[in-house]
Amino acid sequence: MLDHTDDIHPLFRGAPKTTEFKKLRKRLVQSVREAVDQYGMIGPGAREGEKPKWLVCLSGGKDSYTLLAILHELQWRGMLPVDLLACNLDQGQPGFPATVLPQFLEERGVPHRIEYQDTYSVVVDKIPEGRTFCALCSRLRRGHLYRVAREEGCSAVVLGHHRDDILETFFMNLFHGGRLATMPPKLVNEEGDLFLYRPLAHVAEADCEKFARAMNYPIIPCDLCGSQDGLQRQQVKQILDGWERNSPGRRQVMFRALMNARPSHLLDPKLFDFAGLALDPKNEGPSDAAGERL
Repeated sequence: MLDHTDDIHPLFRGAPKTTEFKKLRKRLVQSVREAVDQYGMIGPGAREGEKPKWLVCLSGGKDSYTLLAILHELQWRGMLPVDLLACNLDQGQPGFPATVLPQFLEERGVPHRIEYQDTYSVVVDKIPEGRTFCALCSRLRRGHLYRVAREEGCSAVVLGHHRDDILETFFMNLFHGGRLATMPPKLVNEEGDLFLYRPLAHVAEADCEKFARAMNYPIIPCDLCGSQDGLQRQQVKQILDGWERNSPGRRQVMFRALMNARPSHLLDPKLFDFAGLALDPKNEGPSDAAGERL
């Protein structure tokens, strides 16, 4: 079905006809479908018996354009039985091209909502000079998106974080936070009334960049934090880039490791009952409290 590219969603209008692009598109679709299925993202709606409705967050960056296009392609082909509502949160950044996304979405017939909230002034006022804006900006943005999702009857907020974002967050937590944690593909918010999904969890950042560039989508840069030097995430990204150059495929190997955790071979007694380890009276090797071989 995915090989018949003449019948496509308007978000793919003008797509290149090259074999390379067709392979890229197919890889993106397969990766997103895999994540949606693997992490059980398709469930009941906010109200029992209703069709799920997702709020798809669109920043205007390459990742969110890729997310929006692939989700609509899957929906278009009957592979994603949910309603999709694109949402851009205009945060009041000076010089933000406020007409770009509404025009883009209207021309392609994408249901959407543009929400204006001046979080920019709040962030600039609260964060001392020299400190990074990301944490506060993210909290404020997330709060408004949750509110919009509730107002629109959505059961999930969908973000465009990809495989590389997940890896970078893991190493930021490892190096700076002293914990093994990252962005999960599926999460329930603190209030317990909304899911948060990351369907691009298996997608490489390079593929998002290739796709958005090939489609000539109108990319809007984040000038709020993008101009700040020395961000921890940028430093981690440089480390990962260096590893990837020296050993191509290293990112994917590390990502697979996040899907293959072994609590018995880590050091957290809350995840594994080290105190309950017992010797096997038959001398067949050590076992845990449940009697399973280690």
